[in-house]
Amino acid sequence: MTSRVRRAGAFALVATLSLVAPIAGAATAVPFAAIGVAAATLINDGPVFELFARPGDRQDGRLNGLAGFGFAAAGLALLLALPQAGLPAEIFVAALLVLGVGNLGTEIARTRSSDPFLAVAGFLAGGIPAAIAGQFVVGVVNGETVAWSAVIFLAVIGGLIAALLRELLYERDDPVVVLSVGLASWFVATLVGTVPTTELIAAVIVTVALGGISYGLGTANVSGMLTGILLGVLTIVLGGFGWFAVLIAFFAIGGLASKFRYDRKAARGVAEDNNGARGMSNVLANSGVALLAVIAAAAGELVEPAAIVSLAIPFAFAGSLATALGDTLSSEIGCLYDRPRLITTFERVDPGTDGAVTWQGELAGLVGIGIISALATATLPLGPGGATGIAAGIVAAGGLAGITTDSILGATIEGDRLGNQLVNFCATLTGGGVSVALAVVLL
Repeated sequence: MTSRVRRAGAFALVATLSLVAPIAGAATAVPFAAIGVAAATLINDGPVFELFARPGDRQDGRLNGLAGFGFAAAGLALLLALPQAGLPAEIFVAALLVLGVGNLGTEIARTRSSDPFLAVAGFLAGGIPAAIAGQFVVGVVNGETVAWSAVIFLAVIGGLIAALLRELLYERDDPVVVLSVGLASWFVATLVGTVPTTELIAAVIVTVALGGISYGLGTANVSGMLTGILLGVLTIVLGGFGWFAVLIAFFAIGGLASKFRYDRKAARGVAEDNNGARGMSNVLANSGVALLAVIAAAAGELVEPAAIVSLAIPFAFAGSLATALGDTLSSEIGCLYDRPRLITTFERVDPGTDGAVTWQGELAGLVGIGIISALATATLPLGPGGATGIAAGIVAAGGLAGITTDSILGATIEGDRLGNQLVNFCATLTGGGVSVALAVVLL
């Protein structure tokens, strides 16, 4: 057994202290705080120090990693005491176990391979079952009937969030992961309520399969794959398969477009980095507005919003994704052709110049907008049933406004003041906003 595996096992054992939460409540913070204090001030050598020490800890002469983990767990445990709507004990337990046992799974996987995909698989294979088991124990201790669909859903969501953060952050950032997983899972649980088991199983199978395919084809890296899976599960559970169909159309077609004639794009110096594989920032920049719309739709089930809000949300979702796919196809196809023109002045510029357009790229963008428009009209509640044609036109108009905004921002302020991802987000926000405005006026 390597030292990394032993250390991860020790952290996993500390995480199991969370199982006292259904009995001790907020007092669970006490042992974790004691661990934090001891790690930060008392333990500076000996076998315990060697067991928990990370490389940086040895340099500093204190167990920073264990101290941070203990204090973060203690802080999260204090939320169990909030009046009326405190943090549920099962979410607290799941957050700690998914990280502690997940890290152990990662280290075991790393003893066999350095492949980052297998490291993530090891994390999820360890963390998700541990979170399920922890929630089961909480239910038994509380004498409650275990709602397996909710238990599995929270374990999957917590596992995906933790795996994504572990992929992006440093090992010493475990406290950030613990707090993020706990708070995010709490928020999602508030929105979701009861999850039909069949729908949940289908959501997990479909999104994991498609995420694996995207990674295998090279259209997403590990962080992009995890982000896509997380968004997919949330979209299916919070919105439904109709919403997911629109989202996955963007992911699939956009991903394939980035790989289309990649060698030629690379030779021209206009190819996406990482061999066209999309990362987390790219995924969120293009689908962040859509995710917010899905969350708003789920929240609407709880608070019964005004009719105008219920009308607006699906159009924000569809208009933003019409922009995202239209912009992706316009860029990925248009960069293959010579003699592009800057959208603001129509002067000829080199291929790949920010804000440059070609008629071939614009045509491809319109095709992408049309695909999303048609699919959204068929699967989403876009206004009255007799206004299908108008609804499709509204989504298409939003998409056109969005890709035009992207080009204008690219030609004017991208690079010096705005990065590409922020430009993409602004464009999708514009596409969703224009669609909403037109829907309010015309429907």
